[in-house]
Amino acid sequence: MKKLISFLLLSFVGYALQAQIKDPVKFKTELNTLSDTEAEIVFTATIDNGWHVYSTELGDGGPISATFNVDKKSGLELVGKLKPVGKEVATFDKLFEMKVRYFENTAKFIQKVKLTGGAYEIEGYLEYGACDDESCLPPTEVPFKFSGVAKAGNAPAAKTEQPAKTEPEKKEPEKKEPEKKELEKKEEPAPAPTEVKDSAAMMELVPATPVDAATDIQPAVASGELWKPVISDLQALGEEHGQKDMSWIYIFITGFLGGLLALFTPCVWPIIPMTVSFFLKRSKDKKKGIRDAWTYGASIVVIYVALGLAITLIFGASALNALSTNAVFNILFFLMLVIFAASFFGAFEIRLPSKWGNAVDSKAESTTGLLSIFLMAFTLSLVSFSCTGPIIGFLLVQVSTTGSVVAPAIGMFGFAIALALPFTLFALFPSWLKSMPKSGGWMNVIKVTLGFLELAFALKFLSVADLAYGWRLLDRETFLALWIVIFALLGFYLLGKIKFPHDDDDNKVGVTRFFMALVSLAFAVYMVPGLWGAPLKAVSAFAPPMQTQDFNLYKNDVHAKFDDYDLGMEYARLNGKPVMLDFTGYGCVNCRKMEAAVWTDPKVSDLINNDYVLITLYVDNKTPLSEPVKIVENGTERTLRTVGDKWSYLQRVKFGANAQPFYVLLDNQGKPVNKSYAYNEDIPKYIEFLQTGLENYKKAK
Repeated sequence: MKKLISFLLLSFVGYALQAQIKDPVKFKTELNTLSDTEAEIVFTATIDNGWHVYSTELGDGGPISATFNVDKKSGLELVGKLKPVGKEVATFDKLFEMKVRYFENTAKFIQKVKLTGGAYEIEGYLEYGACDDESCLPPTEVPFKFSGVAKAGNAPAAKTEQPAKTEPEKKEPEKKEPEKKELEKKEEPAPAPTEVKDSAAMMELVPATPVDAATDIQPAVASGELWKPVISDLQALGEEHGQKDMSWIYIFITGFLGGLLALFTPCVWPIIPMTVSFFLKRSKDKKKGIRDAWTYGASIVVIYVALGLAITLIFGASALNALSTNAVFNILFFLMLVIFAASFFGAFEIRLPSKWGNAVDSKAESTTGLLSIFLMAFTLSLVSFSCTGPIIGFLLVQVSTTGSVVAPAIGMFGFAIALALPFTLFALFPSWLKSMPKSGGWMNVIKVTLGFLELAFALKFLSVADLAYGWRLLDRETFLALWIVIFALLGFYLLGKIKFPHDDDDNKVGVTRFFMALVSLAFAVYMVPGLWGAPLKAVSAFAPPMQTQDFNLYKNDVHAKFDDYDLGMEYARLNGKPVMLDFTGYGCVNCRKMEAAVWTDPKVSDLINNDYVLITLYVDNKTPLSEPVKIVENGTERTLRTVGDKWSYLQRVKFGANAQPFYVLLDNQGKPVNKSYAYNEDIPKYIEFLQTGLENYKKAK
């Protein structure tokens, strides 16, 4: 009966762990004998969609590189370094301010070894880092152990031992020493020399050296009630999960708005009445004229959607994503946008070769039926390129960062729908043509306004290149100063204080134009405090990172009191305060996003700083433990070697989670007072998360 109860308990715990433990990467390890004296250890990974595994030798200060680590070896020697094999994605990461390389879908790493003859044995682990758009795993180990007998010149078949199935692990960068206040000099209490077994996760802690099944078990990591699992408590409270940044609906709306902008440019708007009138007049049958106009609109949609699909099919989703953050590409795109802006200001006219349009146009006239209509739509695409090109280019670059093969097509679908809509509507309701605003100076105002916007966005692309090469030409305050000037000049232009070559001499400013000027000038004023360090959340996605700012007066920051769980919990107990655990990583992108977008809110920072004891635990902290520790977790043996390993182990065993960012509110006895919180930049929801935890803590006292 006891065995049955234990089995049911373990089954329940296993199910609970599955709720948050993420296992997106599965490695297969094997030893391949190449010759009598050569062999290679091959690690082959299968990676879930949306996740990626970082490659080798990325450098300091970046994400977790794949590394080959040996605990013990005999009878063989390593040859060279760990070699990544397969299709790597190389891209510039704006958070780390460096170029990174990673694998998607599948990855392979190979370490060559030389067999020196006789019996050989090697034991160690591959360490790697993995992330998706919302979270990152801590540094993860793939253990291996191989042994056999080899003879120089005539080796028998090698005996290989396949390691047990692996699971996510952790570790990495340097340790940040926080303020410890009253406990600054207090050492972490030594664990009692008694056996520790976690009844829920069935984990054992044993010394790492030597590896011996008979070695006494010691609690080198966990200590007391503070480490007791609370997975069932969190399940009773409920869990929060982050959401995707960019949905298909968002991409479609972005494309649709781009199409509306293109619609009101001098390249497109004047063509609408001429085209609709042509379809209605060329056929005596009104219904056929309407069908032709509908076909014309549908052809526009087909052309632009095909363009979106062609781009990702030619380059591939991953390559397009890498291209969008490539330094050279961003410099070229910056120059292209500046040239287009100068063209919109009236410096010169950019057109595709006239013979292209003439050739397509003459072909349309010489044919009939659907082909004729399709060629007319294609002619529109060519002649309107000078106005639609910059909008389409910017849209494709933005949506390509999703890494989805269909995202550019969805963006182009929205763009084409907006562009084709007036042709079909005016064909259905010809009387609307009479009330359609006539072409005039207002169209040039829109064109010049687009020129200012292109100039502003061009700086965003230059910023990526600036970060890549470390020029420091476009630090945050320089970027903001240029944007302030650009949007202030746009405001003065809309008020009629600045004139360009194609502008009318009429000095009257309409109501719509006045309100557009008001918005532009207000936006310029809004950015001024950013010169002294204000967060400016509205432009945080475009401006360079805060650390590039030289002069910062903004003090509304959140700093952890402790980076040690046991010390922080003891401080909270002595001071009668609840605890906020922040499981994070030096290489966690979304952790930095939460800190910049959410923690800087005055209400959030006030709650964390004054009502909680904040304990930040870096799961990639590379500081070595005083003694490595062997653990057996769910039947898999692995070694905890660093402080980061320790905190990642805590997150898994106590909370049943292994991805960051991960926030938990506890009383000072280690019990949760609210559901956990993951990546979600909803500030009101985060405030509610903190306030609910505080109220529950006070009720329980």
